[in-house]
Amino acid sequence: MSIGRTQVRGRTGDRTKTAENLRYAILRVKNKGQRISIKSVAEEAGVDASLVHHVYPDIAEEIRAMTGRSTRSERDKAQQQLVAAKARIRELESEVEKLLAEVTEIASVNLTQVQEAAQLQAGLRDNVRMVRKL
Repeated sequence: MSIGRTQVRGRTGDRTKTAENLRYAILRVKNKGQRISIKSVAEEAGVDASLVHHVYPDIAEEIRAMTGRSTRSERDKAQQQLVAAKARIRELESEVEKLLAEVTEIASVNLTQVQEAAQLQAGLRDNVRMVRKL
């Protein structure tokens, strides 16, 4: 098999001619009012969808772009979502750190108050004993 030629359903085809047929198939699918997909275009062109994916990735990308599912746009969208999620994670981590500091401070104040309450109760018991002795 020579460079520039590809096997299409058991026959050898010219890659340029197949690419042209795929582009015409895109137009025919559109004109028929059918839903554009790699599968529908491949069927219209008489080739296997895997051929479009693997041998003609540029045409596959064109088809995805027409459906709003461009690999590039999906990747860019996912990248933007990832950046936003990482920023949100940093915000939340900062908030957690602040809240932990608050909890530590509150726990310290609480412990101090528990100790003071225990001292007051002990002092009250001592006062009650002294009053009973009177």
